Order: sequence, then structure tokens, then C-alpha cells
Amino acid sequence: GINSENASEAVKAGADIIIVGGAITKSKDAVKATEEIKKAIKEKISIKTELYRRAKSEEEIRKIFLKVSTANISDALHRGMPISGLIPVYPVKVVGKAVTVRTYPGDWAKPVEAIDIAKEGDVIVIDSGGVGPAVWGELATNSAKLKKISGVVIWGGIRDTEEIKKLKFPSWAKVITPQAGEPKGFGEINVPINISGIRIEPGDWIIGDEDGIIVVPKRIAVEVANRSMDVLEKENRIRGEILKEKSTLSQVTELLKWEKK
Repeated sequence: GINSENASEAVKAGADIIIVGGAITKSKDAVKATEEIKKAIKEKISIKTELYRRAKSEEEIRKIFLKVSTANISDALHRGMPISGLIPVYPVKVVGKAVTVRTYPGDWAKPVEAIDIAKEGDVIVIDSGGVGPAVWGELATNSAKLKKISGVVIWGGIRDTEEIKKLKFPSWAKVITPQAGEPKGFGEINVPINISGIRIEPGDWIIGDEDGIIVVPKRIAVEVANRSMDVLEKENRIRGEILKEKSTLSQVTELLKWEKK
């Protein structure tokens, strides 16, 4: 969108009318943002904006997902794509592309083999039926940390949670159990899986924090990343109005105006 950094480029390109939207409405100070854009247009200069540049590349997508919360992303997805029912073992912020695993309950062979396939920054997502025994533990976690894997999401069992917390490895699971399974070798790696009604394909984006896990399909990652940033910037503006005006959320958002009579 047009903002104080790039408005002058539109003028130099010959634009007579410049329409500005989010750079004003999502700014913490709409008046200041308006003045800076007008100055940039008049003097044909670039003025640095507080608003985040929109993503185009994979690295820019990652940076935005690291900046926003799963709540922001859920709003951008129209309240969609959370994996419900997971237990947060060590729920720190994690962002990565999915390496998917489908296996049988307790069969930890493919989950461990996925560590060798995953690249730095990936998140391993395991579907072992949503039940125990465990398909992941402390030894797998140490291996994953050596490979600089970002985290693990398990629709099944996990154990050694005390040690995993000490290792500070981002982890979520459906079941916590002391019981380990057996490495029988059934299953597949990097195939589509379905967890809690959410389809996950290899390469989809996995974002986790203390609120839970969100899946962003790779085909819409650019769009969702940018919309998530829109949500964050809008919330920043609303927060600023609440604090500045000593007002409440309902007053700032004029909820009464939209109530059904």
C-alpha cells in the first residue's frame, strides 16, 4: 500500500490522485501519519514509516510470522486453522515449514527418521493417531536440536517432558505418557496428514506460541502473512487509542453502533 516511504514514487511516476488507506487507519497516530504522507508527496521525499513492509519472499514470510501471534494469524484466517486439543509441553514461539509424518500409535521409527530429513528451521508434525504410547522423547529432542529443527507437534504421545523443558525445545502433543512404543518402521514421511480436522501438507507453515498451533497452507502463505500484519497493526492502533483516551474497547470500536436493535 501507499505510505510515507513510497508515496513520492507514485508522484514521480506521474500520479495526480493518490489514495491512502491502511497507512493512516492502522497507524498508532493517524494525524501524524497523514501529515508525513502529505509532506512526502509535496516534497517528493521518502519518510520512514512504522508500518511493516509487506512480505514477498519466504524469508519475509518467516519474519512476519515471528512478529505476529497465533491469535493474529487466526484472525487473518477468519478464525481458522488451529490444531485443537494439544498439550503445550514447552510452548515458546516457533515458526517453520512442516515435515509431516504419518505413523501408527507408538511406532517411533518414522518420527525419528524425519529428524534426518528435516532442514534447519523446519517443524516436525507427527500423526500417530492421537493416542499413546510415546513416539517422541528426550533422545529424539537432543537429535532435533543438533539439526537446529525449530520444534515438534505430535498428534500422539510424548514422554521425557521434564528433560524436554530443560532443553527448551518447542513441543506440543496430544498425550503425555511415560510409556514408549516400538520402532516397527510403518508409516510415511512428507505426505499429507490430517490432525484435528486440519489438513497439513509438507511445506505448510506451522506457527506456535502459548495460545497453541496454527497451520498456514503454503499456497496462501504470502496473503496470510500480510493479512496477519494488518491485524497486528490494527490492534496496535486500537490499543493506542484505549491508552491515550483512557477509553474502553467497546467505546473505541463503537460496538453499540453495530448492535442489532
